This record gives sequence, structure tokens and C-alpha cells, in this order.
Amino acid sequence: MPGLHHVEIWVADLAEARADWAWLLGEIGFHRESAWPEGESWGVGSAYLTLTTSPNLSGAVHDRRAPGVNHLAFAAGPADRVDAIMAAAPLHGWQPLYHDRYPHAGGPAHYAGWLENAAGFKVEVVAEEARSRASAAARNVGTPS
Repeated sequence: MPGLHHVEIWVADLAEARADWAWLLGEIGFHRESAWPEGESWGVGSAYLTLTTSPNLSGAVHDRRAPGVNHLAFAAGPADRVDAIMAAAPLHGWQPLYHDRYPHAGGPAHYAGWLENAAGFKVEVVAEEARSRASAAARNVGTPS
């Protein structure tokens, strides 16, 4: 079946990344599938996310505003689950972004929170209801009402 197979994130500080990402990925339902000295992989369903370091890093700082990936968006379940993750995130190395517009920074029909860790990685934690509405809207693009 077509779909996302995996995402590999190169990090400069693996110990810090393991702490930040382990908490977040665990909260949204991922499970650690493997670990080795230079990294680890977390999976859910048929997809997985790998955190790893490399001697080929071009720098020590991730810049989400440079060409490339800006952020990863994760389905987190119901809105109250998103609220719980957003409330606990600062205790686990993630700072809220756009908090003045939470939970609708993505628009009135999109319930989500945005977080950034100290390394500059940005994630979006999306409520299932928002994801369902967005999928339905995308399927109806170009369809007469």
C-alpha cells in the first residue's frame, strides 16, 4: 500500500534528541523499535522515524526556515490528548509556538498545537477531528457542492 515509509532525522546532540523525541513520540503512540550507539528508530503502524547522528553533518544547528523540511505533523488522537501533550511539553524540552492562537493557529477548523525543541525542530500535534475534516476537504476539492 502506498504511504510514508520512514523519516530520518539527523541530530547534532543525540542524547538531547533522545530525551526530547522519546517523550513526544511515546505520547503520540510510537514505540522504540531499535537503538544503537548512533541512533534509534521509533515506529507506529508501517512507518518509522529514525533519530541519528552522522559524521557528515554540515552544521550543528537545524534551521527549519532553510530549504528542506519545515516541520513534521503527527496525528495525536482527540483534542484533549493534544491539550495534554501541549501542557506537558515544556517539561520535556518542547516549547509551544503560536501559543496565543492555540489551538486554532492553522485555522478555525484545524485543532493543533505547534512545538519546537532546543535544537530547532518544529512539530505539529494534530487532533484527529481536525485531521478527518482536512482529509474530507481535500477529497472534495474540485467537486461541485
